[in-house]
Amino acid sequence: MHKISLKDWVVLLTILPTAIIAFGLAGYFSYNRSSELNEFLNLRAQSIIEPLAITSKSALLDSDREKLRIIISAAHRSQSSLVKSIAIFTLDNQIFVTSAYHGNTNLMRLKAGNEIPTYTQGEHSDDYIIFRTPIIEEKAGNKSKPETLGYIAVHIDKNQIKFKQQSQYIIAFTMAFLSTLLSGIFALQLIRNVAKPVNSMVHAIDRIREGKLESRVSGQLVGELNFLKNGINAMAQSLGNYQNEMQGSIDQATIDLRESLEQYEIQNVELSIAKKKAQEANKIKSEFLANMSHELRTPLNGVIGFTRQVLKTPLSDSQRDYLQTIDRSANNLLTIINDILDFSKLDAGKMVIESIPFSLRESIEESLTLLTPSAHKKEIELSIKIDNSIPDSLLGDAMRIKQIMSNLVSNAIKFTQYGSVIIDVVYKVINAKQAAVKITVTDTGIGMNTDQQQAIFKAFAQADQSITRLHGGTGLGLVICQRLAYEMKGDIGFSSRENNGSVFWFNFECGVNTLSLAGELDHLRLANKSILYYEPHSHSRSATCDILLNWQMQVTQVESIQQLNEILELENQQAEVSFDYALIGHDRTATALSDLKKIIAQVKPHVANVHLAINSNSPSLQDALIASGALSCLSKPVIAKKLYSALLAEPESLFAPNKQILPIKVLAVDDNEANLKLINALLLEQVNEVVLADNGMKALELCQNENFALIFMDIQMPIMDGISTLKAIRSNSCNTTTPVIAVTAHALSGEKEKMQQQGFNAYMTKPIDETMLSHIIYEYCDVNHFISSAQQKELTEAKPVLISKQVEQNAKAVDWQLALERTGDREELAKEMLTGLIEGLPESQKEISNALVKDDTNELKSLIHKLNGACCYTGVPNLSTVCQELETQLKKGADLDDLEPEFLDLFEQIEQVLMQAPKVLAELEES
Repeated sequence: MHKISLKDWVVLLTILPTAIIAFGLAGYFSYNRSSELNEFLNLRAQSIIEPLAITSKSALLDSDREKLRIIISAAHRSQSSLVKSIAIFTLDNQIFVTSAYHGNTNLMRLKAGNEIPTYTQGEHSDDYIIFRTPIIEEKAGNKSKPETLGYIAVHIDKNQIKFKQQSQYIIAFTMAFLSTLLSGIFALQLIRNVAKPVNSMVHAIDRIREGKLESRVSGQLVGELNFLKNGINAMAQSLGNYQNEMQGSIDQATIDLRESLEQYEIQNVELSIAKKKAQEANKIKSEFLANMSHELRTPLNGVIGFTRQVLKTPLSDSQRDYLQTIDRSANNLLTIINDILDFSKLDAGKMVIESIPFSLRESIEESLTLLTPSAHKKEIELSIKIDNSIPDSLLGDAMRIKQIMSNLVSNAIKFTQYGSVIIDVVYKVINAKQAAVKITVTDTGIGMNTDQQQAIFKAFAQADQSITRLHGGTGLGLVICQRLAYEMKGDIGFSSRENNGSVFWFNFECGVNTLSLAGELDHLRLANKSILYYEPHSHSRSATCDILLNWQMQVTQVESIQQLNEILELENQQAEVSFDYALIGHDRTATALSDLKKIIAQVKPHVANVHLAINSNSPSLQDALIASGALSCLSKPVIAKKLYSALLAEPESLFAPNKQILPIKVLAVDDNEANLKLINALLLEQVNEVVLADNGMKALELCQNENFALIFMDIQMPIMDGISTLKAIRSNSCNTTTPVIAVTAHALSGEKEKMQQQGFNAYMTKPIDETMLSHIIYEYCDVNHFISSAQQKELTEAKPVLISKQVEQNAKAVDWQLALERTGDREELAKEMLTGLIEGLPESQKEISNALVKDDTNELKSLIHKLNGACCYTGVPNLSTVCQELETQLKKGADLDDLEPEFLDLFEQIEQVLMQAPKVLAELEES
């Protein structure tokens, strides 16, 4: 954009306004004068024609042409400067007399068809004006209408008036031009006196800006311009002085900087040497932690693994209790090892949070099982309430969750001498795949003052230093919990008052597992059963009632012994048993045994199945109470699975799921004999055949001669380590594409990413978690995971086409009972899943057809795998079987032309499902 200069501003503010005003006034006054002349001409013409019309009336009545000629000729002569011709016309528009016989009378005559005007009218043109007015005879009488005798017309010349108007315009605009010219002369003088000095100042400032500080503004100026000149010259002088001073400072600073750089160079050399030493020390520390982790986890893997294997065998109650204690103790030791590693990871900022399937309820209950003896020893009421809307299967780091919860509950028990410790677990859905869980621990302990609260999350610090001597501890627990909560996208906080207890809470985000974990309780077995429940503690009563009501039981709550006696008296009056079960909660007091015996004696005649819940795990007390008539005696807090098994008089081992034996062969490689035996036992529970190798070289030889569906590879081994074995298998064996799972006792951060970069498909840490093992097998070998045993046998023995035909002949397209079995007898879920399958089948059929046309085997594998997964829980055995067979054949590399009968069968089964499923759903809605 062009910048306006001072010269331009002078022109704009002087010449332009003057020109606009001058020409505006000239135009305004000229126009007014022109209008006045036109008005004057009209008035003068009227003053001529109207008297003539009156004077001519009598002569026209007498038809006296001579008299009329004299009159109009006299008028013409007297106004000859304006009038060119005067003519009188008769009523029939004929010329009667005219003052100028050579004039154009036709111009003055009314045009044919026009009536004689009733008043004076003018017909205007550029050079002339024709005025016409009627000649009227007024008759006697007011009501008589005047008679028009004719009209008189006057031809007025406008040339004289136009000359005067033009002269006026010329004079006015000439004066405006002269005024503008004079203003321009004054503006040029102003520019010469102001703009020129200002420009010289601008040039001087530009030179100063360029560094020519010796530049000055010269010349003698007046007024403010002289002040400005002096200011610029003074500024240039100051800048020159400042530059000289600054240059001196720079020279001195350069000398100082050179000296400092020499010092820094010496310090950098010293720091580099110290850094190398620190890196070497850190490397030694990391190697020590890695080796300690490996050496400690390896024997623990055997202890925990084989303990759990023995727990799966038939055992007496005492044997099971001892083994469970061993399992808990080993896990405690594992927790200590993990804490050591956790502190190292937190210190280095390399904490890694796992995302594996786990049961939140089981994790919480396992944590509480270890802590209940401490609460019972202090006779503290320990209670937990878990929101029933929480899914049983989530994705997250169960060990970290248990670690935080154990720390918070342990602290609550540690600092509570009497009263209660209550735990509340709530759940909030974030989206379809993510959820947030909040766990709150409330106690009635000693609480904390303001100063203690400020130090609670500082490392190696406790609220009171004397606590270390009273209760032990390093002061790291809450610091680790806080960092773990942050790593799980959550937070931790508390509120406390001295001598009034504390409330600690933490929340975290986790994934929602679409695959439910095995071993869920069959709630329908207790539906509509009635139970009498006595519990004096409100939170324990509310928590247990939520469990019972979730099982659809009819619960009668009792808060006091008096209320219990009233209900039993009412039972006596009815003389019939109205409760299927009774659950009696009680504290461990000096008179607990006698009090409970009395209650059992009162309740037993009315309720055959009496169960107890006490805050004690004493075997002798429990045996005494069972001998008094109780069927079972549970330790508080009441846990859903133990309560369920007690009410149905079933051992917990019956809930162990019947795992599917997959018809695949798996290779397990480990140099530790105990670990090799353990992984062999764990794998044989899920797969048909396991081949073992105790070093990498032997594993490579096996892979060169046999095909395996999965390979579990230890990392640290003699002869050939796991990474070298993996590379050799990938380059030279029959298992170049077989998934290889890294199994290691290293639990340091970055280990998982390191293994994936080396080429491992997945990563497992020791001790081996059975749930994680099942998840990995499902992820990499899920072709036949949901096939029943009979179907598996058929698939391995019969030809694919025959299987499809047999299923087509012998089974229905939709098996509702099978759908219920697959969804755990949850009818609404079964309906929802079947409806979802129906809605997606047409699109799946279209995509499979398009992939067949394109001969896109990879796309077909993906589509068939997706459809197979959708059929697993929807009770469509025929379609599921065909999908399973097609997926198996596609993964084996079968040619698409050879699978044409199976694809035809697939499309036929899809049509069958689309036909039968709506009918099944409609029948269910009607029923």
